[in-house]
Amino acid sequence: MDKDEDQYQPDTVAIRGGYQRSHESEHSEALFLTSSYVFENAEMAAKYFSNELQGNVYSRYTNPTVSTFEKRLAALEGAEQCVATASGMAAALSVIMALLQSGDHVVCSQDVFGSTRVMMDKYITKFGVQVTYVPLADLQAWQAAIQSNTKMMFCETPSNPLSEIADLEALSAIAKQADALFVVDNCFCTPVLQKPLLWGADIVLHSATKYIDGQGRCLGGAVLGSSDLMEQVVGFLRAAGPTMSPFNAWVFLKGLETLRIRMQAHSANANELANWLNAHPKVVKVFYAGLEDHPGHALALKQQSGFGGVVAFTVEGGRETAWAVIDSTRMLSLTANLGDAKTTIVHPATTTHGRLSEEARAAAGISDGLIRVAVGLEDIADIKADLELGLSAL
Repeated sequence: MDKDEDQYQPDTVAIRGGYQRSHESEHSEALFLTSSYVFENAEMAAKYFSNELQGNVYSRYTNPTVSTFEKRLAALEGAEQCVATASGMAAALSVIMALLQSGDHVVCSQDVFGSTRVMMDKYITKFGVQVTYVPLADLQAWQAAIQSNTKMMFCETPSNPLSEIADLEALSAIAKQADALFVVDNCFCTPVLQKPLLWGADIVLHSATKYIDGQGRCLGGAVLGSSDLMEQVVGFLRAAGPTMSPFNAWVFLKGLETLRIRMQAHSANANELANWLNAHPKVVKVFYAGLEDHPGHALALKQQSGFGGVVAFTVEGGRETAWAVIDSTRMLSLTANLGDAKTTIVHPATTTHGRLSEEARAAAGISDGLIRVAVGLEDIADIKADLELGLSAL
């Protein structure tokens, strides 16, 4: 760009941020498919490897295409630095491995993504890190869970799949009082709808696989925060290699160009679908923060500029009836991914949260009758008609 990016509006940064054309004067961002880089002489190679000189060393942790994606997303999120990773889960793992050590304690919301909880319970605890789970919206529970060795508070908001909302400002205050890092998974909102760093978060995580891509093509993740914290994450990335591929970064760059338009469209469709489901006689309960009776509605209005594209609802009869609804749809894609232009439908209790214990699912509100719909960009009339086919099976 031809001047400081903070002088541009977000829509402009999403399209042009973080990129300087090469000597070839290409208009679209260049894709650098190389594993390594050539140095002018041995002395210069040594300086690059020792970080005395900054530049491209090895594509496990430095690549021009990936760097462009990192700079652009950092500008959108309002972060000093972004570190791109191979997946959203790689982003979460990188933060934990880089910033925690044996004997540390984490307070985590109990309704995080199922794989996040499995990672915490099955793997992180093997290395001597303690984890305590608390209800996302219960500030007293967060405060009570703090210990002398608490080094991190971890949550996602809105939560998956019930769209519970965390009070970011209040949780940030608790974390600061405890001298703990506050980590927020911002996957459901993206920086278009929410910027947790503005509300006091220290680190923001993304699964770029979801809305940042927007068409279900590539895996990727991102960690964002201060340069001091990100330097430690880069150190883990350099050593362990959970790296974003240049091709995927190039795809995500294209996704960022249309992110705001898509997020607004996802939110509009989801809001209409949630209200339609809320009035449906065969639906027991709808979980969507855009509904006025949702317990997190007022807080979402404060922190977010939209409610996102994920709607969950319950039907009577448990797993058998939930499966009947899903299997009776014709257009919706039965897949666990979300953030796609295509609407997806899934049964969380037996897929995304299927590896959790029955007790953990119950604590997180994942009932057998729960269905999650990640609302896409098809005509909303067609989405409702397809769900009507499903519900008519009851």
